[in-house]
Amino acid sequence: MLMKISLALGQPRPLSRSEVWGCFTANLALPGAGSLVAGRRVGYVQMAVCLFGFIISLIGAVGFIKWYLASQSQTNRAGDLDPFAALGALWHAARLPLAGLGVFIFALSWATLTSLQIMRANPGASAPPKIAPGR
Repeated sequence: MLMKISLALGQPRPLSRSEVWGCFTANLALPGAGSLVAGRRVGYVQMAVCLFGFIISLIGAVGFIKWYLASQSQTNRAGDLDPFAALGALWHAARLPLAGLGVFIFALSWATLTSLQIMRANPGASAPPKIAPGR
């Protein structure tokens, strides 16, 4: 059975075991996607928080790479630098990408909790579907 994934809100109905596990794995791949398939409006917010964290990380990573390339010659001369000053500069350059990663982890955790709620709402779907052996 193929599961159609879109940003449209699904109908709130009892889900089969494979649909529940599909929602769970979709939430792990893109937080909020599985929640939307299961008919939960909170999926829109989860997806927005996920994308916000990704954008913050991307912008921060570009700044971090620029900082690294600009200060590479100084970091190679480790004997000349104060280690606390070097750590302070590293923290200053890395805090934006780390903040974005934290926002993404928050969205992923929230989507995982929503997936567990979806599993509890569908008690017949507690075990993952069996994978048929290949030929």
